[in-house]
Amino acid sequence: MPASIILSNLSWSTPDGRSLFSNLDLSFGAERTGFVGRNGVGKTTLLKLIAGELQPQSGVVSFGGSLGILRQGVRVEPDETVADLFQASEALAILRRAEAGEATAEELASADWTLETRIASALDRAGLDAAPDTLLAALSGGQRTRAGFAALTFTEPDFLVLDEPTNNLDREGREAVIELLASWRAGAIVVSHDRELLDTVDAIVELTSLGATRYGGNWSQYRERKALELAAAEHDLADAEKRVAEVARSAQATVERQARRDGEGKRKAAKGGAPRIMLGGLKERSEMTGGENARLAERRRAQALEDAAAARERIEILQPLSVKLPSTGLPANKVVLKIDGATAGYQPGQPIISDLSFEIVGPERIAIAGPNGSGKTTLLALISGALQPWAGTIRIMTAVSMLDQQVSLLDPSLSIRDNFRRMNPQTDENACRAALARFMFRADAALQIVSTLSGGQLLRAGLACVLGGSTPPPLLILDEPTNHLDIDSIAAVEAGLRAYDGALLVVSHDEVFLEGIRISRRMELSPRQAIGATE
Repeated sequence: MPASIILSNLSWSTPDGRSLFSNLDLSFGAERTGFVGRNGVGKTTLLKLIAGELQPQSGVVSFGGSLGILRQGVRVEPDETVADLFQASEALAILRRAEAGEATAEELASADWTLETRIASALDRAGLDAAPDTLLAALSGGQRTRAGFAALTFTEPDFLVLDEPTNNLDREGREAVIELLASWRAGAIVVSHDRELLDTVDAIVELTSLGATRYGGNWSQYRERKALELAAAEHDLADAEKRVAEVARSAQATVERQARRDGEGKRKAAKGGAPRIMLGGLKERSEMTGGENARLAERRRAQALEDAAAARERIEILQPLSVKLPSTGLPANKVVLKIDGATAGYQPGQPIISDLSFEIVGPERIAIAGPNGSGKTTLLALISGALQPWAGTIRIMTAVSMLDQQVSLLDPSLSIRDNFRRMNPQTDENACRAALARFMFRADAALQIVSTLSGGQLLRAGLACVLGGSTPPPLLILDEPTNHLDIDSIAAVEAGLRAYDGALLVVSHDEVFLEGIRISRRMELSPRQAIGATE
């Protein structure tokens, strides 16, 4: 029987009673499927149901075949090694005893003499140069993701289940994962906002508040279909709104005609000459006709309003988030950041950044790149003041906002609305709500407590509070801003940042995003480079 995953009549609601999906039916075979949808719609919950980490509140998840799962942010034990990820520590220990002439006859008979070579090959395909006895704690987050992906594909499961597999990976790591998925010939279910990765899949499943819809083809083909659907929904809305207006005009015309007939009847009655019983009958028929006309008009109006609401709902789902920013007023020749000969690190005598010098002038857009461990986070810590340089100087000559990956500028105990008012005290309530609505925090959504938000919602809230005020900061620093945003939000942030006229310093490995925000200069950090950076 071919490998398959079947979801039948699946339902799930959050602890506060909000329904994520209801009566969901989906099936997966030996193809690569990308899961997309806005933050908070239930993508990760659905993966946990498939992986067996959650039990459905109703419905059934059926499997036919083996499952390999790559999780985000797995806790690492101090003594855990790369070999442990491959579940090969004991088998490798047997090989070591055999090489030392200490293995028993039974161990020699069970020894897998190709194991070490196959593990090395899997790690190489994932772009990781690490020995099996390497401690996972010694690897960066991106390197651990690569090691986990290598161990996952090593077992050759029938299905891969991947939750944002390229998050926290440098460019080399992202390319390795993209190549691995592109060459994978069994089943795969991938939740990702990485548009390059999604262009390697065979199908896209979009999860919305209306349910799940499957589209054949990769990300680019999906976007073409969505553009056609948006155009159709906008046409349907215009048609429905036209019918609402026509029903209103027709109902008004009917009322006016009936009033004229009633007026004529009253004038005839006043002149006399018609039997009272006849006049009573005419009046009754007039009232019945008027009532029927009113009921018919109301039914037509209700149907047109229902059609218009349905079209608006489809547009809400299909239409990307729209972000418009006011001007920062930054002059073209103003130096906003100057770093001169900075050297810094965390362990004495082991600098991570050495003799680094550069400046940002006017509305420059600079991307900081480099492999994991090259010092990108250290550089941001220097600029923010969280880390002091051992030598050199760092000067910021304008207002600045930094959004780190934890969005630590937000108070987790406050609502999104209260954080916005705290950070933009000059903004009144109406302007606050309008700004948050532009970032899709409408009505009660703006009252959510920050500590309850998902990663994507958290970053979107941070962007709303920083960029949504009357005067955005002239210097904006972003640390991996696309890591937890859904694809529609990424596209919207790209559009907003293109309109932003301040200076940008961005740490990101997402090449599509960097191209979308029109980076003007790149600075490459190297982990063992004495001069610190190249441009």
